[in-house]
Amino acid sequence: MTRTRVRNIPEFREVVYDEKHWSILRDLRSIARRVMEVFNRHGFTVWLHGSTARGDVWEKSDVDVVIPLKTPGLIVEHILEDSGFKPFSRYIIAATPTSTPKGIIYLDDEERVSVSFPLFNYKPREVEFYKYSGVLTYSQLLADERVPGVNKNLVLIIPTESGHLEAPVPGYEDYVAKVLGVSVDIVRERVEVLTRRDQVGRTGIFAKIALAPGESFEEAIERLLREKPLIRRTINN
Repeated sequence: MTRTRVRNIPEFREVVYDEKHWSILRDLRSIARRVMEVFNRHGFTVWLHGSTARGDVWEKSDVDVVIPLKTPGLIVEHILEDSGFKPFSRYIIAATPTSTPKGIIYLDDEERVSVSFPLFNYKPREVEFYKYSGVLTYSQLLADERVPGVNKNLVLIIPTESGHLEAPVPGYEDYVAKVLGVSVDIVRERVEVLTRRDQVGRTGIFAKIALAPGESFEEAIERLLREKPLIRRTINN
């Protein structure tokens, strides 16, 4: 996993996209539209999350498609495979001991195009995190909208017609929360977590297991809960 460092930037910095940047963004969003359309057609709420929603992409940016509601893994896999998508890898991830485990299906061998979904109901703060990072609905994507959000370097990205504005997050938590329409608590939480991670040099997540061939998400979550009893206690509570 590539380590992400907190960036110290001036109050505001304007970034103007060149044609290469716009081309990368168009290509990534084209992939996202194809994946999201499949779930939209089946009546699912589906979001595009992260840099492809904000616009601050580069050649190795990911396409993160999110189903925000608890969904059986079998249904997600059936919809994808019935629509011609071939899963290359499948995981269950819990970012922290108190995080809701989620399933992730990667649709390419580089693991850059993914569909994720919670295996239990997300907590309100976890849903709010997506808005903090930048999230687009399918209809917004079709309208070619971009949304503000905070990247992994703790930089606020505000889209403009020619690119985006960047602003620091540490020290400006109230302003960032107002721009994003989220609680200031989640902004402060992310600043604390990422700043501490940057200082101690620790990255990674609490639990990540790969599904075996033929293993369902429902079977794998039981395996995870046996291996990580702290997660089981969190879910039971």
